[in-house]
Amino acid sequence: MKKLFALIMAAAALAAGADPAKSSPEFRKDFLEKFTRTGLSTAPGDAMMLRILIEARGAKRGIEVGVAAGFGAINMGIGFERTGGKLTSVEIDAKRAEEARANIAKVGLENTCTVVTGDALQVLPKLEGEYDFVFIDAAKPDYLKYLKAVEGKLKKGAVVVADNVIVSAKAMADYLEHVEKNPDYETVTIRSSMEKNDGMSISYKLK
Repeated sequence: MKKLFALIMAAAALAAGADPAKSSPEFRKDFLEKFTRTGLSTAPGDAMMLRILIEARGAKRGIEVGVAAGFGAINMGIGFERTGGKLTSVEIDAKRAEEARANIAKVGLENTCTVVTGDALQVLPKLEGEYDFVFIDAAKPDYLKYLKAVEGKLKKGAVVVADNVIVSAKAMADYLEHVEKNPDYETVTIRSSMEKNDGMSISYKLK
């Protein structure tokens, strides 16, 4: 069964144009376990939850707001590679954006994940087409602004995930009120990792 799974993942990676030497589940697992994370990095449990949500949704076009060094983007990228989708990550800090690109390339996901350097509030409105997955993990007071910048591009059934919604609840109170009281969304707050003693909100767009 493990061999079959590895073959399926390798085929998905090849279809996405990934380097076979960098795209094996074993290589990527080892890379992620040794990844030098910072306080800005997504916790491993949260990153795995994002990957699972992408695959369960069958998401094809995703947006990440705030990429840091790329730990979360790699995990999400693996999910999008499996669904045949693409992830666009937006990072305001040029140095972090370049570091994320380098890390993404090390695991052969550069054809699945694109890192755009710039202020998300300026970049997001310019993105074209529809999206079915969004992960927000940047300036906490701007969460609602980020969502509003892409809300008109979200497909029915899109999944929107916001990080740090417990520790930073006051800073993003307007965002939480929007997704919790808006009849267009169903929202739940979860703790998929206790590493930061925090949580994520997951919203499902009903229409």
